[in-house]
Amino acid sequence: MKQKEVKVKNVIFSNDRPLAYIAGPCVIETPKAYAAEAEKLKGIFAALKTPFVLKASFDKANRTSHKSFRGIGMEAALGFLKDLKNRLDIPLLVDVHDPAQASRVAEVADILQIPAFMCRQTDLLFACADTGLAVNVKKGQFLSPWEAENIVKKLESRGAGGIMLTERGSSFGYGNLVVDMRGLEIMKEFGYPVIFDCTHSVQKPGALGTATGGDRRFIMPLAKAAAAQKIAGLFFEAHPNPARALSDGPNSLELSAVKPMVAALNRVDRLALEISDISSS
Repeated sequence: MKQKEVKVKNVIFSNDRPLAYIAGPCVIETPKAYAAEAEKLKGIFAALKTPFVLKASFDKANRTSHKSFRGIGMEAALGFLKDLKNRLDIPLLVDVHDPAQASRVAEVADILQIPAFMCRQTDLLFACADTGLAVNVKKGQFLSPWEAENIVKKLESRGAGGIMLTERGSSFGYGNLVVDMRGLEIMKEFGYPVIFDCTHSVQKPGALGTATGGDRRFIMPLAKAAAAQKIAGLFFEAHPNPARALSDGPNSLELSAVKPMVAALNRVDRLALEISDISSS
């Protein structure tokens, strides 16, 4: 099937083109800290001449415990994010959890993202599609890759401005995830850009009792395996000090590790593209 592209400002997501990246901290802990992380990430990707979309979450609505930090909230975040995006001149992806949020967030974001637990919520999918923006959907941990085609059809039925699907691991017993790399190839058959989330894929859901655990040593091996399959992009969460992160610290990449990891993955991607060109000729 001919592969479609999703273009957001100067970033193009396509399974037939070089990797693009979506990156940022798990949640906006404070505007000041988030802005500092965003500036560092922009500098890293600019130095590597690599396309990049900044990821933002103002509310983590599916935390394990009601006592966990959720974020600064939509009202506090939107004006701040709009100013930051304009100042840094970078495209922005923002999570939405409720249909009523879609039109408001669309005034600021360039891509709307639907979290994995919400991926089958028809009203949420329709509301995001109706904004006309590109929509990135995290495939649920409970969903097979072929079932994700129904997500695509829902978005297509409302004329979404662009569709992307993100793999982030599948439930494997209690408190563990596993990645079936065949799923990336299966979802590519739907004709839309496929992204691999290499940090959420190493989560251990609920493993800490009142919080999710993770094992970041597997981030790079899984990312390399995904990049070798010639996908459109990689998604990851990074934090300057994951041990002190207020959400998803155990499976977040250390900010200092971003540049060498992206440089290495770009080399894998170039080789995968070269091999793909040879096999298709």
